[in-house]
Amino acid sequence: LKFPVAVKPDAGMMGFMFRKMDNADQLQHYHKSMTVDYIIQDMIDYPMEVSVFYYRFPDQEKGTITGFLKKEYLEVTGDGASTLDQLINNYDRVSFRVQEIKSKFKNRLDEIIPQGERFCLSYALNLSRGGKLISLAKEKDIQLLKVFDDLSHYSKSFYHGRYDIKCKSVEDLKQGKNYSILEFNGSGAEPHHVYGNGNTLFQAYGILLHHWKVLFQIARMNNKNGYEYWGFRQGWAYSQQAKTHFKALNKLDSEYQYQ
Repeated sequence: LKFPVAVKPDAGMMGFMFRKMDNADQLQHYHKSMTVDYIIQDMIDYPMEVSVFYYRFPDQEKGTITGFLKKEYLEVTGDGASTLDQLINNYDRVSFRVQEIKSKFKNRLDEIIPQGERFCLSYALNLSRGGKLISLAKEKDIQLLKVFDDLSHYSKSFYHGRYDIKCKSVEDLKQGKNYSILEFNGSGAEPHHVYGNGNTLFQAYGILLHHWKVLFQIARMNNKNGYEYWGFRQGWAYSQQAKTHFKALNKLDSEYQYQ
């Protein structure tokens, strides 16, 4: 691995403690701050990040892509005169996270950002981290589906979830080249297209209910194939452990500052 690298918790959500590390000193500071296991990955520099929600029933060869979106970073653009503090104050997409963002960059708030330079406020492209979702539903086709059918069969056990991918372009992704899988989020994955397609509240409910039904059907089929269901106690214990874990990550993320 070479700097810059990306770091994130081994078990995470909502972009908590996802950071870009530019040098060894930053990584050492991150390492000392982290209280949970974390992953170091290549910082992929493809220009586009997309979200693809896919499912396939275990007894079928082909699956379905229900969601396809492009993600955009939360960032401000310099004008050569305004400080970072002023740019943040004047950007409406930051309004609900102003204090959090300023806390993370408190050592650079007085810095004047050059004309036309983009300053990324969050490298996590989650909606909760300020990322913007743009629908690519019109780009779904047989060619795109084949790429994810092949991936699903390659793993032999990915039946339901969301791929977060960086790629050179949509056309390259459809051809199965110039892309990198950042994450595959399984049964707990959120179908991002609930937000990115201008859905009404009832349409959003319909999307969520459809995915829950599919997940139930896949689980039932897997059970018939020999995979045991979790008992109530096991599920409850896991749920409580996850709640404690993510609460701690949220607190750590809000207090962490770049050095």
